[in-house]
Amino acid sequence: MGQPADLRDLIIRHARGGIRRNIVDGLSLGVVTDGTPPAATMSEPSVTLVAGGSKRTAVGDLEVVYGAGEYLVVSIDLPVTGRVEQATPDDPFVVLSLALRPAVIAALLLDTVEVARPPAFTGLAVGTASPDLLDAASRMLRLLDDPADLAALGAAAEREIVWRLLSGPRGGIVRQIGVADGSLAHIARAIRWMRDHLDESVAIEELARISGMSASTFHRHFRAATSMTPIQWQKALRLREARALLLRGAAGVAEAGYAVGYGSPSQFSREYRRAFGRPPGRDAETVRGGGAPATPVGEGAWIP
Repeated sequence: MGQPADLRDLIIRHARGGIRRNIVDGLSLGVVTDGTPPAATMSEPSVTLVAGGSKRTAVGDLEVVYGAGEYLVVSIDLPVTGRVEQATPDDPFVVLSLALRPAVIAALLLDTVEVARPPAFTGLAVGTASPDLLDAASRMLRLLDDPADLAALGAAAEREIVWRLLSGPRGGIVRQIGVADGSLAHIARAIRWMRDHLDESVAIEELARISGMSASTFHRHFRAATSMTPIQWQKALRLREARALLLRGAAGVAEAGYAVGYGSPSQFSREYRRAFGRPPGRDAETVRGGGAPATPVGEGAWIP
């Protein structure tokens, strides 16, 4: 069976001393050698398996810490803030992230005897990796050494990892991703609408209609899944999108605020500073000039 040390060595070898995103579809690896300041990013349904170091992640009023031999499951799009707490060149933060695809989960639910797991309506949770899960992840990484092996066996390796998650203590959370008519899928419809209409005001009644719920049920389920209200979720995404525009130099401060739905530049600047620690103009100038961002986008920020 695989051990955390085996997986750690494989990740370090294939990450090549840094961050490698989408080595194959949905699989990313990372090695971070220093602690990082808080980093704001959007997380999509995925599992993040840690083989060294530790990380702290927060969304809304929920905060979790996870380290070597543990994994973080995210079941819905979430605006998260995370930082690597423990990492040195001799003992780096070592991590594997794999997208959790609804089609893969749904196929497993259809093809296997369902493992009884209590339902869990939440968007984010930490679990302890079993030896079987560590072994499955290690074997997936060994396939990277041979393109022919990867082409022939990659899908089966992904399927096994997902099965180990489904049959593990956080299986109820993973299951929700593949259930098309489940409550989480209904909340995901509202989240997709908000992402597609970022500059529009949030109307709870409209989001509830899109989700097929009453307004009160929708609000309760949204809060349970995301640890945020819909308005808080939209604000967090708007600020992240505006920051991306500023850092790319694609818009000025006022333009970035208007692009994501802010009607008042002063309100945009206040909320931006509260979220990222600096006014938007100074933050963009610092990052583009090579200074360290208050909440960096980039290395260390792609993992929840």
